Amino acid sequence: MEIQEITEAIRRFRDERDWKQYHHPKDLAMALSIEAAEVLELFRFKSTSQIDTEMPKLKEALGHELADCLYFILLMASDCGIDMKQALEQKMAENAKKYPVELCRGKNLKYTEL
Repeated sequence: MEIQEITEAIRRFRDERDWKQYHHPKDLAMALSIEAAEVLELFRFKSTSQIDTEMPKLKEALGHELADCLYFILLMASDCGIDMKQALEQKMAENAKKYPVELCRGKNLKYTEL
């Protein structure tokens, strides 16, 4: 499915349940933040080696939480009139300027520190 098709399915799901009334951008932003926190919760108090070992068991739960995040991202973008494909392309182009390969390859520094 393309982004537009996924977005349409999400809107249809929401509209069939008459939930738009609860989906002001503020509410969608809060929901996204909560879902992102649920992604973090899967990794809380675990070492990187534990996470690597447990990833096969975590994979389904992680996929569900990431799908919840994507749901709210695409719904919020749609409701606010944002073309996510265009927004992502623009942001990637900006990041490419901020983080030129020759300066940042293998480094985890912020662009202001390069």
